[in-house]
Order: sequence, then C-alpha cells, then structure tokens
Amino acid sequence: MRVLVADDDRIISHLLCAVLREVGHEPVPAFDAMQAMMFAMRAPQPDVILLDINMPGGTGVEALRKLKASVKTMLIPVVVLSGSLDPTMPDVMKGLGAVDYLPKPAQIPTVIETLERVTSA
Repeated sequence: MRVLVADDDRIISHLLCAVLREVGHEPVPAFDAMQAMMFAMRAPQPDVILLDINMPGGTGVEALRKLKASVKTMLIPVVVLSGSLDPTMPDVMKGLGAVDYLPKPAQIPTVIETLERVTSA
C-alpha cells in the first residue's frame, strides 16, 4: 500500500514512515500541505493519505477540502492524525470527507490497522 504521510513534525513523519516500511507498505513523506497536495496528484498516486491538520503551506483542513474537490484525488481515503484539542475537529474533518480521525499521540498499531481497514473497504 502506498501511504502519503503528511505531517510537518519530521520526527513523527520519519517514525511513521519507518514503521510502515517495516510492515511492507510504501510511505511517501510530505512536510507541508502544499507538498501533500502535489504528491497526491502525481503518479503513482497514494492508496491512502495520513493527514495532519496543523501544517505550514496551508492547513490540513484546506488540503482535505482540495483533495475531496479534485476529480484526481477525491476517491483517495484520507485519515486525519492530529493533536488538535478542538473537540469538534473529528466531526469537522469527517464532514469534509475524512474516513477516520486519530488523535495524537496515536498508537502505531492503531494507525496501521486504520490504514489497512480503510483501504480494504
């Protein structure tokens, strides 16, 4: 599975990419919202996107809106992984088209299980 990992926290991004690689997936890191959009649009496209909310180059909210508005990316499942303390954010992101929302810090097995679940549906 090709996973776009969009998170500006390079430690979290590198950790997630390393773990995903260990379990046989192909992670692609993006460190800001603009880079995430660019990587999502180009071939080969990701099978799933793991998206942080608070990033430079535009927020994850803006990125999710654009991803779901584009014919090229609208069908790619997006899982939000965020440290937002706003209790309404999971519902907001799901309302914009995210298939799931995981609060940071998320357990690695939960992240992997969620990514595999949403891509096998």
